Amino acid sequence: MNRCMKKGMPGQLRQQGYGEMCRVPGRKYAVIYRAVLMENMQYAANIAMGFFSYFVFIFIFIKLWEYIYRTPGELIAGYTKEQMIWYVMMTEMIWFGSNTGAVARQVTADIRGGNIAYLMNKPYHYALYILAKYTGEWSIRLPMYALLAAVIGAAMVGAVPGFRLVTLPVMILCVVLGVTINAVFKICISLFSFWIEDATPFQWLYDKLILVVGTVFPIEIFPVSLQPLFKLTPIYTVCYGPAKLIVDFRAEKCIEILSVQVLYLAAGCALMFLVYRKGVKKLYVNGG
Repeated sequence: MNRCMKKGMPGQLRQQGYGEMCRVPGRKYAVIYRAVLMENMQYAANIAMGFFSYFVFIFIFIKLWEYIYRTPGELIAGYTKEQMIWYVMMTEMIWFGSNTGAVARQVTADIRGGNIAYLMNKPYHYALYILAKYTGEWSIRLPMYALLAAVIGAAMVGAVPGFRLVTLPVMILCVVLGVTINAVFKICISLFSFWIEDATPFQWLYDKLILVVGTVFPIEIFPVSLQPLFKLTPIYTVCYGPAKLIVDFRAEKCIEILSVQVLYLAAGCALMFLVYRKGVKKLYVNGG
C-alpha cells in the first residue's frame, strides 16, 4: 500500500504541497512547516492576547532590579542594571515566544491516546514532524514577542548597552538554535511516555530548572562552584547563551556558545531518534 495517502494528513497538507512532499522526501518537513506557518498567521491576534502577561512579568522585574541596583553604575555578577533587565527581557521573550509546552502536550497526548500508532506509519518521521510543526508555530510567536520586548525595553530601560546591528544575524541564529534544542529535549522527555504513564512531572522539573537558573537569573549570579556544572546542561544553550550574546556580545563568547549549541543539538537529536526507535519497537512488541 502506498504510504503517501492524503487521508488523515493534518490541516493544509491535504490541500497543497502534498504531491511535492511525496516526490521529494527532503522537502516533506518544509511543506509541514509552511502549512503550519500559514495556519498560525491567521491567529496572530490570539497570540497577541498573551502580551499582557509578558508585560506584567517584565514590569515587575524591571522594578525589582531598579530597587536592587540602587547605586548608579553598580555591577552585580558583572552586569549593569540595564544589562540585567535586558537579559531577563530576552530570556522571557524566548520563554513566552517559544511556548515549548505545546510540544510536550502534543507528544504525550499522541502516545497516551494511541494516535502515535497511526502517525508513525505516515511518510515522515514522527519526531521530525512534531519539530517541523512546532517550528512553524514559534516562527510567528517569537518575532511578535521580540518586537514587544524591543518596544518595552526602549521605552522603559533604553537601548541595549553596546548593541551593534552587525551582530544581529548571529544573535538570531543563537536564539533559533536555543529554541530548537529546547524543543528537542522536550520531545525526548515526552517520548518516555512509551514506558511511563505520564511524563508531565519530568517536564515540570526540566522547565523549572531552565526557568530559575537560566531564565530569571544569569549563570554568573550563582556560586562559582556551580557555574561549570550549569554550563554542561541545556541551561547554557537554551536561554542563557542567546540572552548573554544580546546584552554582552563578544566574539570569543559567541564562538563558545554556538559550538556548545551545535554539540547539544546533535546529541539531543541522536537521543530523540534513539528513544523514539526504542519506543516504537516496544509498541510493536506489545501489539500496539
